[in-house]
Formats: sequence, C-alpha cells, structure tokens
Amino acid sequence: MNTENYDVIVIGGGPIGLATAYHLGMRKAKTLVLEQFTFVNQLGSSAGVSRQFRIPYPQEYMVQMALDAQPYWDALEKETDTALLDKVGTLWFGDPAVHSTEGNIAEAEQALKELGVPYTTLTAKEIEEKYHFKNLPETYTGLFQADGASINFKATNETLLNLCKKEETVQLEENSPVLKINQLGELFELTTPNGIYIAKKIVIIPGPYINSVVNLLDFKIEATYWNMSSAYFKKTDPNIQYPTWFVFQNPVGENGNQFYGFPSVDWDHPEYIRVAPDFVINPLEEPSDRTLIPNPQELGYTSDWVKEHMTGLNTEPEYTSTCLIALSKIANKELLIDFAPSYVPNHKNIVLYATGWAAKFTPFLGKIMSDLALDGYTDFDITPFQLGYKYFKAI
Repeated sequence: MNTENYDVIVIGGGPIGLATAYHLGMRKAKTLVLEQFTFVNQLGSSAGVSRQFRIPYPQEYMVQMALDAQPYWDALEKETDTALLDKVGTLWFGDPAVHSTEGNIAEAEQALKELGVPYTTLTAKEIEEKYHFKNLPETYTGLFQADGASINFKATNETLLNLCKKEETVQLEENSPVLKINQLGELFELTTPNGIYIAKKIVIIPGPYINSVVNLLDFKIEATYWNMSSAYFKKTDPNIQYPTWFVFQNPVGENGNQFYGFPSVDWDHPEYIRVAPDFVINPLEEPSDRTLIPNPQELGYTSDWVKEHMTGLNTEPEYTSTCLIALSKIANKELLIDFAPSYVPNHKNIVLYATGWAAKFTPFLGKIMSDLALDGYTDFDITPFQLGYKYFKAI
C-alpha cells in the first residue's frame, strides 16, 4: 500500500466532517476525509432530509451558539443555488413545568430575554388559533421565535460535499473505515482497507460511531444510542402549514410524551407534514443494532397525538424513517467538543466532536473544529462542551 502524508485527517464524512474539511481547505491545509460508508448516506445521525434550526434553548450558551451559527449558514447558502433554510419560525409549547431532553419553556424564555432575542409568548388558545393545533389543555403556554427554520439537510450535505471536491487541498475517500491508528512520534498513521495515511493532526467526527474510532486510541465516550422514528402525514387541507415545533408534556397513561414536527417543504414529500416522537422506547446497546424500521409503538403514539391535537392531516402516516443518534450520558452535556484525554499520546493534536443534536450548527462547527485542529484553540467558548477528562473512560 502507498503511504500518503496530510496536515489533517478528518475521520467521518458526514455534514460536520465535510464542513470541517471545507474550512480546512479554505485555509489550504492538506486534508483527507475518511468516510466508512458512502458520502451522503442514510446510516448515521444525518439520515433523513430535514432538520430544525432553532434559537430557543434553556441555556444561554446554547442560544449564543445558535446565534453564532446564523452567519455561517448565510455564507454557505451563498455557495449554492439551493435554499438551505426555510424560515418558518420555531414554536415551543406545552406544560410550562415540564423539563425534557430539549429543555424547559420558561428557562428558554429567560435565556432568550438575557441575550436580547425577540420572541412572542402565547396562550393555549392563541397556539390553537394561529398554528392549527387543537384540544390543548388550558394550562399550556408557548413561545414563538421567528428565526426558526426547516433545514434542507440533504442539500446541505451535498453542498458541503461539492465544496470539498472543489478545494484543491481536500481529498475524499469513501468506504474507508479506520482500522488502526499508530503513533509515530508526533505523527499519526491511519490504516484503512484502501491505504495507509499519515497526518500531523486528526479530527474525529464519525457521529454515533465515535467509539469505533476512539477505541483505537484506548478510550471510549459514555453514550446511549437511539434509533429515532419519524413519520409523514398527508395534508387533507393543501393550504395548511405548520412552523417547526416541539411540545412539552408529561405522558398520559402509557402514551409517549414529547413530540416535534416540521412544515411541508418542496424537498421532502411536499404534500406531507413530518411529525416525530422525541423519545425512544427501547434504546440500543450499540450503533450496530440500528434498524431502518421504526418502532411501531412509537409510531402509534405519534399517530394518536396527531389525531388528538393537529388539524388538516390524515391520522395514519404514509412514509416513515429512522435516524441513529448518540446521546451523552453526562448531565447537561449535549454536544462534546474537546481534545483527546491527556493520557493519550499527542492528545492536543486529536480533536473530537461527539453526541447530541447538532445539525443546526453544522457550518459553524466546521469552523470550530478546523480552528481547533490547526490552531489548537477557537475563538468560540467551548468550555460548556468540554467533558473534563475524568468523564472519558480508558479501555
């Protein structure tokens, strides 16, 4: 096998890996992207076509990150003829006392207020009148933030892939899982089925498959894995439209509790509204356990919720999908952005991103990861996303 040398090797060719490579290419760093499957695949956390861009979060630092991401989306959209964001607004509503994986409505309002982000508060009746929901408990409240959008995520992925192809210093290799990582002094030697590559720096961004790579460096990240379901409900009223939305509520009996949804968009079953459960009944032990078949019980709860609380839709889905996601087991650590643990040789030249829902930050994360790799620091404060090495587990 031939051995080639690079400034940086990016492990993982999903949207964040490609965004990182694009930013590395703009700085003329000789870069290799190694993707274990094919590019723009449906086997990881970038599966599916649409994602939500939103600014509401219960933590100020997350709100700030969403604000900081906006100009990077604007810049990326200028590089393509395809609109990447369909700005329809973000609606959060439900029981104001409920705390979920997405946060809490009151805390999100406070964070938005602290950072001067405009939003509108809503009663249950106003939510029903303005946004086509029905039969909401009178105690429900809500907030609407106008900058929320539906992300054309397939087009985002394809745009980043095409931009990387245009960068003279970026090389792309698919069907190239990393099988071995050797330390050669201050260099890294990576072995794949297609060749052996040497780099000064490595950036590890393989989505939910993070441990298949970091295990080669003798540590792991504590995560749980979800095979998330999603369903598309045909509109009975062709003129009806929804914003991106999320409902906070406690479960009724054995039914599921949290749900979220998208508007109909031209690029993703245009006559349909996508609704999904934000819970998983049976988490996976390992990413290899994922399936392309949604959990029927999760879909059943979703159909029940649509029938009870949404207007203008059929109540049985006609299309379904799944998405594999890894979630950190460390409280309040949705996204993990850090260098490798200090006991790993050459750890300051190993940058990693792992876990959480991060599609909304894709182009901005590319900038952050590329700066960490080339400069050893980023101007964006990543302190809330660093684990502290005691949370990494040596193996």
